[in-house]
Amino acid sequence: MTGDTGGRPLIELEGIAKHFGEGETRVEALRGITLAVGPGEVVGLLGPSGSGKTTLLNVIGCVLEPSAGRMVLDGETVYDGRWTRRDLRQLRLRKIGFVFQFHNLLPFLDSTDNVALVLDLAGLPVAEARRRANELLDYLEVGHRRHAFPAALSGGEAQRVAIARALANRPRIILADEPTAALDSSRARVVVDLLRRLAVEQRAAILVVTHDEKIYDRFDRIFHLRDGALEVERPLTRSRRKS
Repeated sequence: MTGDTGGRPLIELEGIAKHFGEGETRVEALRGITLAVGPGEVVGLLGPSGSGKTTLLNVIGCVLEPSAGRMVLDGETVYDGRWTRRDLRQLRLRKIGFVFQFHNLLPFLDSTDNVALVLDLAGLPVAEARRRANELLDYLEVGHRRHAFPAALSGGEAQRVAIARALANRPRIILADEPTAALDSSRARVVVDLLRRLAVEQRAAILVVTHDEKIYDRFDRIFHLRDGALEVERPLTRSRRKS
């Protein structure tokens, strides 16, 4: 089943470039990236190590400043040759959710508090933050582990809690960097199917960096990065996708 991609793209990149260093040490990490991801769409980003995948995710996540180009997130121009928004921390907090290969949960907080922490930072009252956190844990079918600490969670459970944390502020954009690399085949598919469900139900745009061949059939589209340049997308036929 493909996502509902109607409406304006939530991620719009035009000619995005990023380099590190100058002169003989200059490295072109990204070269003229143009890409759009719409609401309800789950897009895979593939490429060998060092091709620029994580750099691109960090640029979209407003962690790294591009060197050139234009970037529009959820209808707001945030970069056009320079940052056009000053408070990038609030932008990340309000509009972008991050999911990583390792869950990065705080070991001294249980599942509920790991998710509620993001809401606390956004200024929600404690009781409301915990209510929202528990709603998300139930939604992701890990509510029965709400009082468990990270060390007591399985890999799949910990990743679901991490996804709940990423969704805490209802972001329209979710960036996932190798989210299934630490999981076995069955758990990996469950995680990506959850991301697909989130994309459709919350009309979010999800971009997933991966080397995990067993989840390729879960994507609406697949792009390849090579030496910082985006190659022509690899279309997926309906028969290859999981309905």
